[in-house]
Amino acid sequence: MSQRLVRVNKDNGVATVTLNRPEKLNALNREMRGLFCRTMQELGADPATGVVIITGAGRAFSAGLDLNELGAEGIRESGGVSFVSVVERMEAPVIAAVNGYAITGGCELALACDIIIAAESAQFADTHARVGVMPGGGMSARLPRAVGVRKAKELSLTGNYLNARDAERLGLVNRVVAADQLMAAAGELARQILSADQRVVRQMKRLINLATEAPLGDGLRIEQDFFRAFNQSRNFQAVAERRAAVVERGRSQTRR
Repeated sequence: MSQRLVRVNKDNGVATVTLNRPEKLNALNREMRGLFCRTMQELGADPATGVVIITGAGRAFSAGLDLNELGAEGIRESGGVSFVSVVERMEAPVIAAVNGYAITGGCELALACDIIIAAESAQFADTHARVGVMPGGGMSARLPRAVGVRKAKELSLTGNYLNARDAERLGLVNRVVAADQLMAAAGELARQILSADQRVVRQMKRLINLATEAPLGDGLRIEQDFFRAFNQSRNFQAVAERRAAVVERGRSQTRR
């Protein structure tokens, strides 16, 4: 194949991964899935990668699994990973920059990311029931957590599309920006994350994941375990010195 199905660009700790099969709306065929999984695993093992941004080329983020291959085999690649699990396992924060259609498996991919920024042209949908297959990429678990059980049932049982503004209103996405500002907004957010303490960023991501997957009481206990284990190793003189910069940053943001 002449084009590379997954493109990677690295810039000062930010790795941008672009699904590059625009003529098929970035439908995830076996070749693309395998390349995407290997790419994410390589980035996960790279200590220089602090934040990953995932986006799509052309009119779509991803239209999901390639229907021409549906049913031929499972979605797991060599090593037992899937295009969703490799995102879940990333220690570094992952931002989905949804540029267009995020349909079914493409929506599952976005939901597996830590933060979702959507272009005004973005569209989300779960069409499993309309295609006639059951989800296998986390839709039934993550969509209700994002938008609530009743709205998730409506979306999954009807297969109706959700535009970017409605997705933002429901809490499915963090923010909506103009299409020509999408990558700049994702990049700026990535740089803000990189400007924080990276040990804390990665531990905080892990803590939030564990705490929100547990009942409230267990989540509070998990937080206390992290607090004791992590903060015992902290240099609090250095923490105090950084506090002044944190305060000034807060003042600058409130003055905008």
